Amino acid sequence: MPVFYLTDELIFPPVNLADEDGLLAYGGDLSTERLLLAYQEGIFPWYNEPPILWWSPDPRFVLFPEELKLSASMKQVLKKGIFEITFDEDFAGVIAGCKQSPRKGQDGTWITAEVEAAYTALYKQGYAHSVECWQDGELVGGFYGVMLGDCFFGESMFAKVSNASKAAFVTFVQKAAGLGLKVIDCQVYTEHLASLGARFIPREEFLEMIRG
Repeated sequence: MPVFYLTDELIFPPVNLADEDGLLAYGGDLSTERLLLAYQEGIFPWYNEPPILWWSPDPRFVLFPEELKLSASMKQVLKKGIFEITFDEDFAGVIAGCKQSPRKGQDGTWITAEVEAAYTALYKQGYAHSVECWQDGELVGGFYGVMLGDCFFGESMFAKVSNASKAAFVTFVQKAAGLGLKVIDCQVYTEHLASLGARFIPREEFLEMIRG
């Protein structure tokens, strides 16, 4: 499968032309208009250095809020009120925390200054959102993503103390129904999210949901 090069024109190739890993295209930019178009078509950016790489994996890893699984230990963490969870109170702090948290086997994260600026712009326009986890007044974890219609597209999370990001995510999922969310896009598989009930669905099924 060829990988398509994006010009300044706001258009993406059909997602069924992505390769077996989900890589669809490279190039383009991280303008608000292009990012919103990408999410609407089931595409997201993910890269460590230029050029920008655009992905649409099949199958897609998602979590349906009603399928959330909570371990006994996590229930105890939430019951004890160890953390305070807030929404959209410190987007800058959350994306900075994600940027500064290296992943296993990586020298850093994929969140470059360009990515940070692009998603901060989305936040200021009401499309990107953050969930913060606080302990004794300190931001110790959280995550951010993009919300379009009844779908939340998760982007990145971080934790400075054990269970912080999980507590933030679980609290968000528990409130998802009240926010009108039907599905949370986790993009790619992680054991962490699988343990909470996330599972694979065919990309076409995912596209039907986000296109409503």
